[in-house]
Amino acid sequence: MKRRLTWPVLVLALCAVPGTAHAMHITEGILPAPWAGLWFLVAIPFVAWGLRDLQVRSRRTPFFKPMVGLVGAAVFVISCMPIPVPVAGTTSHPTGTGLAAILIGPPLTVVVASIALLLQALFLAHGGLTTLGANIVSMGIVGGLTGYGVFHAARRLRLPSWLAAFLAGLVSDWATYAVTAFELASALHGSGSLGAMFAAIAVAFLPTQLPLGILEGVVAAGVYRFIQSRRPGLLECLGVAPGGAA
Repeated sequence: MKRRLTWPVLVLALCAVPGTAHAMHITEGILPAPWAGLWFLVAIPFVAWGLRDLQVRSRRTPFFKPMVGLVGAAVFVISCMPIPVPVAGTTSHPTGTGLAAILIGPPLTVVVASIALLLQALFLAHGGLTTLGANIVSMGIVGGLTGYGVFHAARRLRLPSWLAAFLAGLVSDWATYAVTAFELASALHGSGSLGAMFAAIAVAFLPTQLPLGILEGVVAAGVYRFIQSRRPGLLECLGVAPGGAA
């Protein structure tokens, strides 16, 4: 009987907590120091990779730095949009990293996401400094790599570019939320089951993240389609392959 009640009770407990934890921004103080340090160690090489990529690509393309700044501003604004989660007593938000990865690539997506997360932690109480590494991993690294991979896989399958961008935004959002749930579960499951804790956290955020992923896909598709119709040369300069069906 106890086993049957474990999952429902765990999910209800998580949903009842009126915490300040965000579905994609883990708030200050939630992660124990060893786990916070671990995610920083994972994030640092990717940030260094992105800074190196910025240096190399800026030498080749003079306008590239302003473009990165523009994409970074978009990621900052998009990921600052709090959407209430009535079930969980907290807020959630889109990320913008799927679209960013399409336009400037995964390494630089890590950089712009890191800057956005740092500014939000310092000035908006959104996320935290101790959890910055974990948030970079989920939103910048996983979100960027997933969005980029899905977009180019879809283009190789000859899917329309707008549909590829939609899938990139959608899967990037869901992958970010899944990794955030894993980060929380890894640090907080204690002597209990990691799988049960992960499932409980994931289920708690499903009502918001499912539609948010679709919304982010629509935004990514719309922005990509707009650039493609108005400034197609910009996509070529950024190295976005135009191959496949339009």
